[in-house]
Amino acid sequence: MKDNIRMATSLYINYILLGMINLIIALHMSFLTVQFDADAASISGLISAIGFGKLFALSFAGRLSDSLGRKPMVITACILYVVFLIAIPLSPTYAVAFAFALLAGMGNSILDTSTYPALIEGFPNRSSSATVLVKAFMSIGATILPLIITFFIARDMFYGYTFFIMAFIFLVNAVHLMTVRFPKANMAIVKPNPEGEVESIPVVTFRERPKFWKEGITVIFIGFISVSLLLIIQTWLATYAEDIIGLGESTAINLLSYYSFGGFITVILLSAILGRVFRPITVLILYPFIASVALLSLLFVSNYYLLVGIAFLLGLSTSGLFQLAVTLMSEFFPEKKGASTAYVTLSSSIAFIVMPFVTGLMNRYLDASYIFIFEIFIAFIAMGLAIFISTRYRRIFGIEAPGKAMWRVS
Repeated sequence: MKDNIRMATSLYINYILLGMINLIIALHMSFLTVQFDADAASISGLISAIGFGKLFALSFAGRLSDSLGRKPMVITACILYVVFLIAIPLSPTYAVAFAFALLAGMGNSILDTSTYPALIEGFPNRSSSATVLVKAFMSIGATILPLIITFFIARDMFYGYTFFIMAFIFLVNAVHLMTVRFPKANMAIVKPNPEGEVESIPVVTFRERPKFWKEGITVIFIGFISVSLLLIIQTWLATYAEDIIGLGESTAINLLSYYSFGGFITVILLSAILGRVFRPITVLILYPFIASVALLSLLFVSNYYLLVGIAFLLGLSTSGLFQLAVTLMSEFFPEKKGASTAYVTLSSSIAFIVMPFVTGLMNRYLDASYIFIFEIFIAFIAMGLAIFISTRYRRIFGIEAPGKAMWRVS
C-alpha cells in the first residue's frame, strides 16, 4: 500500500502540471501572437497540434502500456513534457512551436494510457475515486496557473518563466518515479477463498456481455463530449469575458481560477460520494444538465460577481466527466485496461483537434458568444449519451436484470 501511495502521489503531481498545460497556450495567446506574428485562431491551432500528437501516439501508447508496464511510459511522458515546455518560449517560428506541440500531445496520450490503468490497478476497490482525483489535481494546476501568469504580467517579466518552472518540476518528478514500484499491469484481483487458499477471482462479472460497437462506441463519444465541454470553456471563457462582456485582461483570466476551483471542489466531492451516494452513471447525466443551465446564464449576465458564480458552477459541472468515462470503459472491457483507456483518449485527441479549429473559425467569422451557444448544444448531446449508457450499464451488470446468465472475465 505504501508503494501505491507513493506512486499515486507522483502521478497526481504530473496532473497538477497537466492542468496547467491544458491552459498554458490559451492564457499566453497574447504573447504568442506577438512572438509568431499570428492571430488568435492560428495560436488555437497549437492546441489542435496537441490533439494531433495525441492521436498519433494512440497507435502505440495503450499497447506499450500493457506490454512494457505503466512505469516506463509515465517517465517517458514526463520527459516529453520537459522538452515541450522548454521549447515553446524559445521557438523562433510558428512551425517550430507546432512541432513541439505535437510532442506534447504524444506525452498526453502516453501519460493517460499509463496513469489511469496504474491507479485502477493500485486501488481496485476505489477505482472511480482514484481516477476522478486526477481531475482534482488538474483543477489545482488550472487554478494556480492564472495566478502565476498575472504575477509575471504585473512585474513585466518574461512569460517563458512559467514554462521553465513547470519543466523543472516534471524533470524532478521523473527522477523520483524511477524509484517507485508500480503494480503489475492487468493483474487480477486476489483474495482468500473459504478454505483459506489464495485464488484469483474475476475482475468483473457480467449478466450480458458488453459489445464494443454499442457500449464501447458510446463511452468513446462521451469521452469526446466531456473533453469538448472542458476545452471550449478553458480556451474561450477569458476571451468571451474580455471581448463580449468587456472585462479587463487580468480580470477575465482570473475567471478561469474560479472555474478551476469549482472543478477542484466537485472532484473532491465525487471522490467521497461515488459508489456511496451516486453512481458514476448518474453523475454523467446530472452534470451536463447543470452545465447547460450555467452556459445559458452566461449569455445573459454581465455582472462580474454573477460571472464568478457561473464560472465556478461551470467548473463544478464539467470536471471529472472524462475520468468517469475512462473508468466506465475499463469496467466494460477489463481485459486490457491500457488499450481500452487508449480508445477513450482517442476521443479526447479528436476533440483537441476539432474543437479549437471549429471554435477558432467561429470566433474569427462570428464572435465568442456563438461558441458558447455551440457549447450548450454539446451539453445536451452529453445528456442523451449518458442516458443511453445508463440503461445499458444496468442491463450488463444485472442491476435490473436478475437471473440472467453470468459472463465472468478475469
